[in-house]
Amino acid sequence: MISTLRRRLALALAVAALLTAEVAPAVAGPAGPSAAERLRRDAAALHALGISGVQARVVGPDGRQWIATSGSADLDTGRPVSSLGYFRMASTSKTLIATVVLQLEAEGRLSLGDTVEDWLPGVVRGNGNDGRRITLRQLLRHTSGLYDALPGYTSPQEYYEQRYRVWDAGQLVDLALAHPPDFPPGSDWSYSNTGYVLLAMIIQQVTGHPAHREIENRILGPLGLDETRWMGASPTLPRPHARAYEFFGPGLRVDVTDRIPVDHDNLSWVTTTRDENRLFRALLQGRLLPARQLAKMKQTVAVSADVQLLWPGGRYGLGLVQRPLSCGGVYWGHEGGDGGYITLNGVTGDGRRSAVVSMSEARGDTMEHVLEQESAASTLIDHALCAAGSSIR
Repeated sequence: MISTLRRRLALALAVAALLTAEVAPAVAGPAGPSAAERLRRDAAALHALGISGVQARVVGPDGRQWIATSGSADLDTGRPVSSLGYFRMASTSKTLIATVVLQLEAEGRLSLGDTVEDWLPGVVRGNGNDGRRITLRQLLRHTSGLYDALPGYTSPQEYYEQRYRVWDAGQLVDLALAHPPDFPPGSDWSYSNTGYVLLAMIIQQVTGHPAHREIENRILGPLGLDETRWMGASPTLPRPHARAYEFFGPGLRVDVTDRIPVDHDNLSWVTTTRDENRLFRALLQGRLLPARQLAKMKQTVAVSADVQLLWPGGRYGLGLVQRPLSCGGVYWGHEGGDGGYITLNGVTGDGRRSAVVSMSEARGDTMEHVLEQESAASTLIDHALCAAGSSIR
């Protein structure tokens, strides 16, 4: 459940705490002081905005890692942020769904030109919605026109009322179909969680297994990502983890850690900065997809004007976001935000340098705060990927 403001900005993605900044190489060897110091400062800058807890991890081409934490994992106890803390993956899991779909295409079990109707007959109909006109490629790229109907909360009261409600995929699709499409399929771009609900249903139709099982067997197992877990309808996270907070305005900072993600089939993944770095490095290094499918994943289209505010110069591929680097070139990733956890990530095109920053507070009360948090986190990623010198090349 995310604020209406953040949902409008297309993120299925918030009392000061004692600053505790830590920077240390996670692998033996000399650290690059300039890169490490910049990471520490960027993590501290996020905390200075009022974000309760921050953890960041950068991995260089030689595999060495740099870690920074800032703030508190629990505002009641002052417990420090753990660099090994779990957080909700949220919409970053769209990259997992897209990868499985592209693997199935590589195996000849489906085509990106297939329609929703081909795999889910009669499911997408009504109010001008027509699954016969929507392709899998359009679902992956958010050009289907399907209304984004993922429910969210906009106040503490709504959070307490809705946090343990369980929705199934059919209910979420029905919510979307109660609205006419935003535009004819393929004619524009608008972030739609509904499209990925349908893709997960299609994965199950093709394979006979739930999407989360295919993700575990095809991605997590082969890569050894044992810190990435599907929690289903569980409202809790493994330990250690920072408490998650939503900032609804002055005097309205609420602990929103315990909750069941609305789309628990797809958005109930938890992970760590270590695993998320390993995932995106493996993907861009071609370890999960054949070259042809990875090239398709990286074919991008322009995003909507509101999302350009969040991702200046950003473009969307198939479950993968392309953003420009200040030092030239581009990087790839897919941020996620839900239930107080906001995470940004990035990896260079060759998969050799990567960075992840996870924040345990969503400041979603005003547009200014949303953009301020997004900009500061994006700056951390950019600095990490553009770092010069002998430490991170």
